Amino acid sequence: MLYDLLLPLEPVFGVLNVVRYITFRTAAASLTALLISLLLGPWMIAKLRDFQIGQVIRQEGPQSHRAKAGTPTMGGLLILSSALVPTLLWADLSNPYIWIAVLATAGFGAVGFADDYLKITRRSHHGLRPLHKMGGLIVVAVLVGIAVLVLAQQNPPLYNTRLIFPFFKNLIPDLGYFYVAFAVLVLVGATNAVNLTDGLDGLAISTFGVAAAAFTALAYVTGHAVLADYLLLVRFPPAGELTIFCGALVGASLGFLWYNSYPADIFMGDVGSLALGGALGTVAILIKQELLLPIVGGVFVIEALSVIIQVASFKLTGQRVFKMAPLHHHFELIGWSEPKVITRFLIVAVIFALFSLTTLKLR
Repeated sequence: MLYDLLLPLEPVFGVLNVVRYITFRTAAASLTALLISLLLGPWMIAKLRDFQIGQVIRQEGPQSHRAKAGTPTMGGLLILSSALVPTLLWADLSNPYIWIAVLATAGFGAVGFADDYLKITRRSHHGLRPLHKMGGLIVVAVLVGIAVLVLAQQNPPLYNTRLIFPFFKNLIPDLGYFYVAFAVLVLVGATNAVNLTDGLDGLAISTFGVAAAAFTALAYVTGHAVLADYLLLVRFPPAGELTIFCGALVGASLGFLWYNSYPADIFMGDVGSLALGGALGTVAILIKQELLLPIVGGVFVIEALSVIIQVASFKLTGQRVFKMAPLHHHFELIGWSEPKVITRFLIVAVIFALFSLTTLKLR
């Protein structure tokens, strides 16, 4: 919106030429998101308390978490407001990639909102039925897959359904219409992985912020003609505008972390975790880094795998591999304090993010 309003004024006010640059608008979107989050945070926490929208703790969770019962939840609404409003303000709204990312994030957030709403009204940690929850995620994911197929059929094409494998120059298969099923796998996996990581104060949002920062760099490189050609990336000019969306996600993450850091004043809930996972997956798809997503979000993958391993082991052998899953609870139960678990997982997230960026040249 601001992009469309300010750019025509450039001939009169030459300084507005900076609005043309993605780097400037990314920084502006990030700072706007941070400011919105910091300013709205206290108001939203107070309103959630007034409406008695508090966290319901799972009975089978760690005993130390019982004290967190009643902490305002559904803070994902703050994250979404802080991320999507600056994106709409500073991005080029004629760019289809921006609308796919914004609507997909909102769609996954809507599924999470329904889940959180049922938990609050029922005063239970059970929200949507698993089948309904998964069905909602799949519907949004299918719509994203169809949207990118439509872009691929434009003339000239604004997308393609090829896959780029990290570390390989020539291994680039084309999935064609099967890409929709692949997109569903990526998006549903990403949403659930971030959702499982959201179990400690500040853990999910801090590790997400690191992943979003990595995707900010990846989106910029993908949309840059010289850098994309140098790094052998599939380049679509509209993809560069996603840098602004990712920058807004980083700013919103930092702002939310201010209130979500240990001990948390607010939790994101499923409306936050599902939306953030969907945002990461959607950006990965749009910039053709789907197969790099498991590396960028390595912490989320490890958390999800710990649950899969735990469930499979218990069903097959009756034995548990971990004291509790997801993995962060295992470390709590072996004696790590909550802040130590969060800090160490954050360090691992930074390592994964840095490694993901090095893969661009290791081909």
